[in-house]
Amino acid sequence: MSNKDYYSILGVSKNASADEIKKSYRKLVLKYHPDKNPGDKSAEEKFKEINEAYEVLKDDKKRSAYDRYGSDAFSGGSSGSSGFEGFSSSGFSSGNFGDFSDIFEQMFGDSIFGGGRSSSRQQPGADIRYDIAVSLREACNGTSKNLRYTTFVRCDLCSGKGYDNKYTPTVCPNCGGRGSIRTRNGFLTIEQTCQQCGGQGSIISHPCRKCSGSGRVKAEKNLDVKIPAGIEPGSQIRIPNEGEAGFMGSPAGNLYVVVSVLPHDVFKLEGHDLKCTVYIPVATAILGGTIDVFDIDKKIHSINISHGTQTGTQVRIKSAGMPYYQSSRRGDMLVEIVIETPVDLTKQQRDLIEEFNSECSDKNNPKTKLTKDKFDRYI
Repeated sequence: MSNKDYYSILGVSKNASADEIKKSYRKLVLKYHPDKNPGDKSAEEKFKEINEAYEVLKDDKKRSAYDRYGSDAFSGGSSGSSGFEGFSSSGFSSGNFGDFSDIFEQMFGDSIFGGGRSSSRQQPGADIRYDIAVSLREACNGTSKNLRYTTFVRCDLCSGKGYDNKYTPTVCPNCGGRGSIRTRNGFLTIEQTCQQCGGQGSIISHPCRKCSGSGRVKAEKNLDVKIPAGIEPGSQIRIPNEGEAGFMGSPAGNLYVVVSVLPHDVFKLEGHDLKCTVYIPVATAILGGTIDVFDIDKKIHSINISHGTQTGTQVRIKSAGMPYYQSSRRGDMLVEIVIETPVDLTKQQRDLIEEFNSECSDKNNPKTKLTKDKFDRYI
């Protein structure tokens, strides 16, 4: 299946708001519905594409997945569908469109075909995504971050109503306060937003001079957000009502803070374990000894090095890793031992090592002998 451009199908840009997508969808679905184009196969296929595109773009999570992986993420048979099997690319079965009003009942939540309910006048604000990066230590211990972003906020002059407090809005003469107009087109009864009042049901004769009647203005928001201990990379924190303010006092959208964790110079996060590499001298590896290591909180841990320790040996320090979110449990700290080969030897040092090497036998280097035997066997 080839990747489909859902934005192009709906005739909107990639930055289109939810309202713009919905408005464009309504126009297109009215134009291409099979009941209005009997026998037109191209219109039927177009209608399917439009619904498929809208089903994805109207949902924030599906839209985010589409922006990252394309339409293949919603095709059950494609390789790109992994992780998105729960998403249906279309709410309509092939070749069966059902009752026209039922479709719109499902898509818009209110009937635009004379179902007996007036259309909603609420225009909630859009959600906002804010990406933030924290250090590994901050992710382990939790922190607080200050966010500054510009968005629509409720107008303080009119308290979000959109009109001067000295004047009262009048009932729209065009729709009688319903916010929508019904018209008949053959057997169809179509209910559309009233163009005169914009769906509000009332006319504002004296709009607020600050917000021009929208009930909201752009401003910078300053917000402190708590990052909980144990948060995992890619986690999303939802903060209600901190997104865009809605029109005319409608509810605000939500703020979604997406957290990433910066790389650390010493530790690497593997699940809830913190892995690090420690170099030790050859003498310590041969004779054994004790070394000190620091965890992510700079607490010292002593590690006993057994004599004859090899490179790649891993030592586990219990409960010194990443905490689990909202739990007293912690992962472990994994210390990988690497033996450092001495460099810049003096003549005396070289002589001592040569003497030491001459005293060594296969018993002292069993893995070296094993490797040599394998090569001798197959060469």
